Amino acid sequence: MSTIRQNGSLYTTIENRIATVEFGHPASNSFVTELLDRLTKELEKLSNDTTVSLIVLKSEGDKAFCAGASFDELMEVTNLDQGQQFFSGFANVINAMRTCKKLIVGRVQGKAVGGGVGLIAACDYAFATENAAIKLSELTIGIGPFVIAPALERKIGKSGLAELSLAATDWKNAFWGKEKGLYARVFSTSKEMNIEINIFTEKLASYNPEALEEMKRVLWEGTEHWNTLLKERAIISGKLVLSDFTRKALSKYRK
Repeated sequence: MSTIRQNGSLYTTIENRIATVEFGHPASNSFVTELLDRLTKELEKLSNDTTVSLIVLKSEGDKAFCAGASFDELMEVTNLDQGQQFFSGFANVINAMRTCKKLIVGRVQGKAVGGGVGLIAACDYAFATENAAIKLSELTIGIGPFVIAPALERKIGKSGLAELSLAATDWKNAFWGKEKGLYARVFSTSKEMNIEINIFTEKLASYNPEALEEMKRVLWEGTEHWNTLLKERAIISGKLVLSDFTRKALSKYRK
């Protein structure tokens, strides 16, 4: 299945019990609200698909993995309801990844910013190339990575979250991500990464589906309150995006 290009694209293929979900957008694989909604629904659907044992999440192309939420949409937010809805997009996807019965393996070929880093953190296992640097730049425009913070803290700890989010103009390289636990493995090239992903997922897909589902449940123990937590975080961000500081910061981009 696919979406039209102005709203990004989403394709799913299923082969040998492995569902590969590929998202894309001309603006560095960023997410408009509609694409986030479609990804949420697709993960919910695959969660109950008995022909699928695990999911590979990837983005199109060989450059950026994900530039986060659409900046164009962010600049159109004018009231609290719009703000909450905007930031709920990634909240819904992260919760869908969390509650999905299938393990999710991330394939990260390039840079990730903001919500894109949150997507990686919500994967159960992530492969990356040396080009997969990450950055959380939200504080520079007066908001913060509040919605994705729980997913990041779960993977890299509170100290890692602080190091990444407070140095809001700095890129952290892929090896920093591996050291902190965001990435399981880092490769020199996408070709090498693809070979290892295929080997890893084929093995995983051959295991008992019931055991994989139980393992998924164990990995996410203690996050049952996230449905409420991430909604609350979306409200915080929705309020901040209306602040004078953020409106002024965004106006510079409009110019």
